Amino acid sequence: MSFRDNPVDKRAMAHALPPSAATRHSPGHGPGTQRIVIISASVGAGHDGAAAELARRLTASGFVVDRHDFLDFLPAGLGKMISGSYHRLLTVAPSGYQRIYAATEHAGRPGPAVRAMFRSTERRMLRAITPDTRAVVCTYPGASQVVGALRLRGRLTIPTFTYLTDFSVHALWVAPGIDTHLAAHAIPAGQAQAQGAAGVTVTGPVADPRFAPATPAQRQAARERFALPAHAPLALLVAGSWGVGPVRQAAAEIRDSGAAAPVVVCGRNEALADQLRSDGIEHVHGWTQDMPGLMHACDVLVQNAGGLTSLEALASGLPVASYRCIPGHGQTNAAALDEAGLAVWIREAGQLAAVLTELLDGPRGQAQREAGLALHRSHPGPAETIAAAADDLTTTPSGQGRRPARRRIRTLAATAAATLSLGIGAPVGFAYVHHGETAVRHSAIIEKIEDVGH
Repeated sequence: MSFRDNPVDKRAMAHALPPSAATRHSPGHGPGTQRIVIISASVGAGHDGAAAELARRLTASGFVVDRHDFLDFLPAGLGKMISGSYHRLLTVAPSGYQRIYAATEHAGRPGPAVRAMFRSTERRMLRAITPDTRAVVCTYPGASQVVGALRLRGRLTIPTFTYLTDFSVHALWVAPGIDTHLAAHAIPAGQAQAQGAAGVTVTGPVADPRFAPATPAQRQAARERFALPAHAPLALLVAGSWGVGPVRQAAAEIRDSGAAAPVVVCGRNEALADQLRSDGIEHVHGWTQDMPGLMHACDVLVQNAGGLTSLEALASGLPVASYRCIPGHGQTNAAALDEAGLAVWIREAGQLAAVLTELLDGPRGQAQREAGLALHRSHPGPAETIAAAADDLTTTPSGQGRRPARRRIRTLAATAAATLSLGIGAPVGFAYVHHGETAVRHSAIIEKIEDVGH
């Protein structure tokens, strides 16, 4: 299914500066090898996870892939502050995050302070895109806004893509200037198109090939490896790499439901893991590199954000339930997954036992397993779409030069609030700018941003 409404521009770009630090994947081809740049962000793990799998697939197709973290393009220290501020907002003031997300969900383009912060990344980003690059792919909305702006101004003349990592589409994901927005399913594709996204195309999701349905032998081996009961029904409870949300409450309610034993993954939240063990939750794990193994061992996934882990579970043949979702994108993703018939959204604790039982042993679970596997098999995949555009780019560099960003970037008093604007689909500073709330001037941040123009 396609929502394509504008062609991909196939002009090449010219005259780039040396690349910034990046994770580079290269099959070692000669000077004629085509290069693709992927820009993600280390805000949680979902954006980076999608970027990693896209890079793996494109590398397997013979491309050289450079991966960059958008936060590294920001003035020194600002990226870390943004990530930390977003994390604290989710953990300390989730209701405030929900109000901000709802207020900006369909608000259009970012405000002046946020645009100024985005502009501060342009020179570093242009250095990272070398002359042999044939496409730029963004898996993070802030990166898309910058790449799209460069494309509109003619500073980039190669195809640009946004891969929508969320199943619901916040306004910040839709960036003018991006040629093609790639969606995992028709529902996020429709949301993106309704917000004016260009070239919206359903390509299906990305997931590491290790996420696949388990054989009985794989299931038994995985349970032994993780010291899990051999025959009890198991619910894998996940809360992202940060372990945010009411995880302790959800784990206790799953345990007390009697439908399944909870197996909780806390990400890098060691304090949460300790709390769960003190609560009497028997199977608790921190950050793990063997998430495919845990999915092989378990029977159902319970999640609270609707990100990449949900899509990986669907590829593994697990039914998925959304429960006690984090605010903002967690709830909108849950609604979109439920509408698609891919993950039931359990809105009340009283429904938990019955729904888990249906997912484990009933027709609802079987239907979701089939729908999840079909989602991963019914489309060519975003990497293939990107590769086709890069392969089709045959025009020689146009000779268009790049000029350093000389214009002094002036910020508003709302800049301190704007440092929060790059959360996953959560432009917090965007809300402050649009709704006129009081913000405190943070002089160090302002100086860093203004210095970019010198």
